[in-house]
Amino acid sequence: MIGLEIHCQLTGLESKLFCPCKADYRGLKPNTNICPVCAGLPGSLPRLNRQAVIWAAKIALALGCNIPDRIAFFRKNYFYPDLPKNFQITQTTLYGDVCAGTDGAVTTAGKKIRIRRVQLEEDPGRIVYSGSSERTQTTLVDYNRAGTPLVEIVTEPDFEDPRQAREFLVILADILENLRISDPGLEGAVRADGNVSVSGGNRVEVKNVNSFHDLEKALRYETTRQQSLLERGIPVVQETRHWDDRRRITISARVKEEETDYRYHLESDIPWVMIPDATQERLRESIPESIASRRERYVTEYGIAEQVASVLSSDRYFSDLFDGARNTANTREAANIITTDLMGLLDTREKRRSSKLTPALLGSLADAVVSSKLTRNLAKISLAEMVKTGEDLDTISSRLGLDDSPVLDINSIIESVIQENPKAMKEARTNPQVINYLVGMTMKKTGGKADPGLVSKRLRERAGI
Repeated sequence: MIGLEIHCQLTGLESKLFCPCKADYRGLKPNTNICPVCAGLPGSLPRLNRQAVIWAAKIALALGCNIPDRIAFFRKNYFYPDLPKNFQITQTTLYGDVCAGTDGAVTTAGKKIRIRRVQLEEDPGRIVYSGSSERTQTTLVDYNRAGTPLVEIVTEPDFEDPRQAREFLVILADILENLRISDPGLEGAVRADGNVSVSGGNRVEVKNVNSFHDLEKALRYETTRQQSLLERGIPVVQETRHWDDRRRITISARVKEEETDYRYHLESDIPWVMIPDATQERLRESIPESIASRRERYVTEYGIAEQVASVLSSDRYFSDLFDGARNTANTREAANIITTDLMGLLDTREKRRSSKLTPALLGSLADAVVSSKLTRNLAKISLAEMVKTGEDLDTISSRLGLDDSPVLDINSIIESVIQENPKAMKEARTNPQVINYLVGMTMKKTGGKADPGLVSKRLRERAGI
């Protein structure tokens, strides 16, 4: 049996969970993003980040969890170098359902994975190891991350295979990205620990896994290790093990604590937080359509090919553009422009943020191509201008002289190319690569204003290939 504990940083927040320090600690000089609160100095008092509570509840709702009327925070007591207070402010269900959410479920590959709880807590600092060997290794600690808002998602042990766990994490990452609450693409933003047990053995926790791919490998190794021990009559010790990425094995870290070892008690410095029904309803209404639902809608309602629909729905930015641009006549062309041209133009988050393209502009461009007012080649030129300037199609056509171009008689131009190159046309019947030469000659005659895909199709038809 395999269960997961997934830690998701709320990367869109401005400040930490209990203090005004920056939530975005990446790239900062070590131990510069700290204050008396996140450093755990005596006399400091936490102040709860309201938005973090709202976002944690939103994640819980997206995972089908029940939201309690009120939530509470507890102190989880343990010593570790990256935990400056010697306790972590977190949530637990040991004293009732008072964490962000409970009893949810996510379906992956037809299998229902139950969510035990979703809890809001502070992230500890980072342990950094320096040195080229174990003998010269030095252990350092960076507290910049300490106190960063973190949502922990705990599943039931419903995974029967390490691959199922990896597939679940991919779906979970899509859900988080779709909510625009956590960015799984950032280093350390989504981390997962695995709990593994085989029949007749104790549960072992596997930590320190850097990627979903490595988690699958770590779980597979640990399953095999435990089975081998039991087959030889050796008991499996309940412990925490770390994944050694270099040797591709798990290594013992410490004996696993029981829940009672953490000595949970109510954090009296943080009041109980009420979440009334009206607030929960507003949160439900604000949850966007899931990636899986969008993909299905594109295929079943709009008739888009599954592969194109999968690409379109994989990024909410492009999906929102498509939904706003499409109409009954231009659906497939709008999808084609996005997947063929736009994704290449806006291939980074920075480029997408600076783009001036709107759904209305994209829709007008797709309409022009469908109505043959614009060739695909000219549409590509216009698209690049829309992204840079935000100008409409008429303005761009006038500025670049696109609207002064005569309507091209592609068939006549192709015929003239064929007559001027009879030898190449003959060779094309046995060597289809020669078509590319004829396409180039045709594009030259049109001044680059023809659609090369259409030209290639017509030439192939004339050549009978």
